Amino acid sequence: MKSHQQQSSQAPTSPLSNSLQSTPANQDNPLSIQSRTVQTICPFCGVGCGMLLSCNEQGQVSGVSPLAHHPISQGKLCEKGWSSIYAISPDNRITQPLKRSRDGFVAVSWDEALSEISEALTEIIEEFGPNATGVISSARATNEDNYAAQKFARAVLGTNNIDHCARICHSPTVAGLKQVLGSGAMTNSAKDLFEAQVIVVIGADPTSNHSVLGGQIMRAKLEGAKLIVIDPRVTRLAKLADLHLQLNPGSNIALINAMMQVIISNQWHDKDFIANRCEGFEALKKQVENITPESVESITGIDSEQIRQAAQAYSQADRSMIFYGMGITQFVSGTSNVIALADLALICGQMGKSGSGINPLRGQNNVQGACDMGCLPNVYPGYQRVDDPAMQQRFSERWGCEVASSPGLTSLGMTKAALAGSSRAQILFGEDPVVTDPDQNHVREAYKSLDLLVVAELTMTETAKLADYILPAASFAEKSGTFTNCERRVQRINPAMSPLGESKADWQWLQALAEKMGSHALSWTNSEEVFDEMAALTPSYQGMTYTKLAEHDGLQWPCNESAPEGTAVLHQKTFPIGRARLTPVHYVPIAESTDEQYPLILTTNRLHFHYGCGSMTRKSPLLEREIPPGILFIHPQDADRLGIALYSPVGVRSRRGYIETRAMISTDVPPGVVSMPYHFKEAPSNQLTNTAQDPITKMPELKACAVAVEVLPAGHQPSAIWQLQGEETE
Repeated sequence: MKSHQQQSSQAPTSPLSNSLQSTPANQDNPLSIQSRTVQTICPFCGVGCGMLLSCNEQGQVSGVSPLAHHPISQGKLCEKGWSSIYAISPDNRITQPLKRSRDGFVAVSWDEALSEISEALTEIIEEFGPNATGVISSARATNEDNYAAQKFARAVLGTNNIDHCARICHSPTVAGLKQVLGSGAMTNSAKDLFEAQVIVVIGADPTSNHSVLGGQIMRAKLEGAKLIVIDPRVTRLAKLADLHLQLNPGSNIALINAMMQVIISNQWHDKDFIANRCEGFEALKKQVENITPESVESITGIDSEQIRQAAQAYSQADRSMIFYGMGITQFVSGTSNVIALADLALICGQMGKSGSGINPLRGQNNVQGACDMGCLPNVYPGYQRVDDPAMQQRFSERWGCEVASSPGLTSLGMTKAALAGSSRAQILFGEDPVVTDPDQNHVREAYKSLDLLVVAELTMTETAKLADYILPAASFAEKSGTFTNCERRVQRINPAMSPLGESKADWQWLQALAEKMGSHALSWTNSEEVFDEMAALTPSYQGMTYTKLAEHDGLQWPCNESAPEGTAVLHQKTFPIGRARLTPVHYVPIAESTDEQYPLILTTNRLHFHYGCGSMTRKSPLLEREIPPGILFIHPQDADRLGIALYSPVGVRSRRGYIETRAMISTDVPPGVVSMPYHFKEAPSNQLTNTAQDPITKMPELKACAVAVEVLPAGHQPSAIWQLQGEETE
């Protein structure tokens, strides 16, 4: 084991693939070398579009096309889906295990890498205990990979320190909806859009990150649905909306409480639904009775009449559907924001029927599945609590080992523990926290302080550059498995080509590592066996098999004896907790306000042409040419005041960091607010963002922090973050 502080600070070089050569198919990828087309699922957002991968006679993926009769995408793909071939191309792929050396990385065998990792993990556990280790799994990996990851953490390492990127996108969804409804997932199906009379989109821009679904919302609007958009930015849907409520960042609860006050005071609430299916109404009514639209105008920035119009339209329609995203969850009040939305839907009876409900939009292709698989520190697969003795006994007996009795650390908790010296080793795959987690400097230092960092990846990400060992991961087109999309639809993916070089599916190398550590807990021979074990332990998946998934174009959970064909709409007759629990919540301002030194609020956003940390989409020349590497959206009034012209080089500073980028002058953001995407490693917005957290889920407040913007000299080329930090290479 080596401390990163004793190693070179320069980004190491490594042997990467630049050819299309691949090894023969493994047991889970029995491919013949012939021209063929393979049906699979898009690897980008949580919509879960169907696609076909075409392979040439050499067994290489050579084209992509939409699946004509897919139940969600209906023969359409967005620009990212069409560019999937670039995301998995051999260019810059890691194709063999790499070990850090003084001068960079050197290639080693799988046996050498896993033997040394096993030895290091064993030493750390013996000296510091199992909780000195942890695993970060991936919302881009399959359910099978994620199930293996949480089982490896719990059954091999002996810790509940397992988490993934839902911590910084939708952990408040899981916590908030589970508390109020008993289930933390989208209540409806995407097709319900066309039965809704009113569609509310709050804190999300589906046309950018969920483009196929965004297009369907447009179509539903054209076919007669009323569209209400609630967002600080003027998104594409906001420009088409019947009503756009341009609220101040972080004022969601104040707005929703005022809407409920209007609804209840006008007797627009659904009295029968509340009486028959809810509890806690009187407390909620008392909480909001004095929160009038006029009383929140200064907080929300929204005219009281607009609030009344939105409340009436939503409550008086027979079927109203809410869609929300990270503009709801990524606040210190994230869980309360979700609870408030659920309360709103419940008091209006907008639940348990098609064209209605509350529907979180999952940002990555398998965020829902990774949560379902138990890649969270407080729950086993199926959201069964790790601190429940009955659940501990169940999993201990099924896995044949003792399991930890207390919840583990979140991903951000592991970062803090590493800085404190109590976390010594981390295994991570399919994520790039150095780019996507808040306060980039904080995260980078944490990873450098570890005794052992193991990263499995397709390409050399910013996080992989800090690793002691990098393991070559198979892409979605090179393995079998399942993804679970935002509407709870579990769908199969199928290998179109053999894994490049020596790359493996994540469950495969985790199994091999477990064997090196003397454990047979992960003794599967193919991905179907992983799925079958998971389904047997997960109540909502128990009726699923690979065969049934293929026959039905996927199945929506819960799928079990009570619902053998799956469930399109949740909570039709009852809730998992019996009666829904209406829960009053209070408005909480954002953690960091503006002042003279930092006079602007920065919020983050996604772009139509890019995805996540950019490691997949930025390999596409078609997508890369659309957007410069890093931009700051700023309102013309603020730009004029600061002397900023279109495309001016600017510096952006917060209390945590500094980056340089170019200005994009736009009225899509209001005065006083600037916005940046987080796709670009050259100008990572998370160098600036706040680590203040939601107290329930530890969700960081990525959607609001105070910044200062300054114009840089004309002709100045914005410096990439590694140049600003004195590093010679990226």
